[in-house]
Amino acid sequence: MRTLILGIGNTLLTDEGVGIHVLQALESSLADFPADFSNITLLDGGTLSFTLAGPIEEADALIVVDAANIQAAPGAWKLFQGEEMDAFLMGNRKSTVHEVGLTDLRAIAILAGHWPQQRAMFAIQPAIVDWGEQPTPIVAAAIAPVCRAILELLKDWNHAA
Repeated sequence: MRTLILGIGNTLLTDEGVGIHVLQALESSLADFPADFSNITLLDGGTLSFTLAGPIEEADALIVVDAANIQAAPGAWKLFQGEEMDAFLMGNRKSTVHEVGLTDLRAIAILAGHWPQQRAMFAIQPAIVDWGEQPTPIVAAAIAPVCRAILELLKDWNHAA
């Protein structure tokens, strides 16, 4: 199973870049993962572009990590899977600058006939979106738990395959 883990965000805007920071932390965790998880691609999606349509269409499974307004305390995170992810994207277009782009990428993948059946989004509530290269401490504290949850989701998906 080809799995794409897409981190989204701008690392120059404090908590906005948390998706990229999760991706960087996850990279070292995956090095210790079993060999049957070798078909995982980590991709820094930055602030999104249509060039991401290809990698999304080629993936059998997709995990997106981004800062988003989930109407929770800063640093809280939520996992959206499958149709729940789709509904969140479509219903919360203004939650971050990126979700409009992610919604567009979803539409392109659907039109091309391949929006991954197994898909999930880890949304992390930002505290501050302002100039700064590191997330706030409360949002940074969410990075390790989100990484663990991603690894657990990968294990679940691998067992289901």
